[in-house]
Amino acid sequence: MNEALVFLLLFAAVACGWWLGRRSLSGVSDSASGPPSQYYRGLNYLLDGRPDGAVDQFISALEVNSETLETHIALGNVLRRRGEVDRAIRIHQNLLARPNLPRSQMHIAHLELARDYISAGLLDRAETLLLDLVAESDEQRDVSRQYLVEIYRSESEWQRAIDEAQALLPKRSLLRGEPPSSQLSGQPMAIQLAHFYCEFAVEQAQEGKLEEARRLLQNALQSDPACARASLELGRFEGAAGNHRLAIDALTRVVEEHAEFLPEAIPALRECYAALGEEQALSTYLRRCLDEHPSTPLMIAVADDIHRDEGNAAAHKFLAERLAQGPSLRGLLRLIRIQQEEKQGVPGDSLSMLSILLHRLIEVRPAYRCDHCGFSARHLLWFCPGCKYWGTFRTIRTAETE
Repeated sequence: MNEALVFLLLFAAVACGWWLGRRSLSGVSDSASGPPSQYYRGLNYLLDGRPDGAVDQFISALEVNSETLETHIALGNVLRRRGEVDRAIRIHQNLLARPNLPRSQMHIAHLELARDYISAGLLDRAETLLLDLVAESDEQRDVSRQYLVEIYRSESEWQRAIDEAQALLPKRSLLRGEPPSSQLSGQPMAIQLAHFYCEFAVEQAQEGKLEEARRLLQNALQSDPACARASLELGRFEGAAGNHRLAIDALTRVVEEHAEFLPEAIPALRECYAALGEEQALSTYLRRCLDEHPSTPLMIAVADDIHRDEGNAAAHKFLAERLAQGPSLRGLLRLIRIQQEEKQGVPGDSLSMLSILLHRLIEVRPAYRCDHCGFSARHLLWFCPGCKYWGTFRTIRTAETE
């Protein structure tokens, strides 16, 4: 019933648009003109409960001109949202076949057709249209570039995504004020650009191009100085290159900007401090971080250091005291495993069974959630598949998940 109402309203708009366009072009009076035969056939389709046939008749009935362009565009948008991309493509191709439309309106039709192709998964055709609009249309250039950014992002063509994102980010926005946001995602383009650099850096590092990867990560930090991912990746690359001090600087910078990402840096920090022979300095640093930014991963990391330096009993006592202040399933699991070591339990005993059950319970629960749309995941994601935002995943801070 709702669809019939929608198409009835669209039909009325189409009829009015046809009548106004006919009147303006031919100068025929109201009394001398009437709806075309397609109008009545479309109405019959609609009343018979066949809105698809009605749409086809409406398309045929409405003459294309400057005054009816918005009606065509609106009908095409409705069809695209309903998943009827083939009909939306027909409408917009019909517009482009009319040479009498002004150039600016032809550009609008080009953009809508590109959106149709994106919805249909025909990204190569959409890219061709959008590149033409970037070259020819001042009015549609920015929005076309935003769609190109989305296409290149979905195809992992990071250099092209970077080029288009940079074109959307005027240099002056880096010097003052808030960076401009994308009309498509709503997220500042500078933040998206930083993650494009990170994605490209990871690819370059996998190909052994470490210098290029380092340069890209530095560009990411220039685009978004608060990008925790860039600092993490830069620390890992510097550590792999043997630049342990530089790696530690990059990794500890994460704490200054986003303390919740420190657990992600701990493995690389351990490698760097071990290479320098300064494990105790890391233990002191982690304890200080735990006091300032308490979390279960940090608590377990400190417990591991205590276990290594002071033995099972000291680690057991530390965990028991911390868990009494704030319960945590992951912390409890670590405590049980320390108790297993103390008692040298054999497989099948009660502690082993409890350890297995806790591990299964923890593994099935999401550990991260997007703080923009609420999409949850078991592992840290840098790109949210729900809202298409970058860098919005955070650890879920509950006793059940931690």
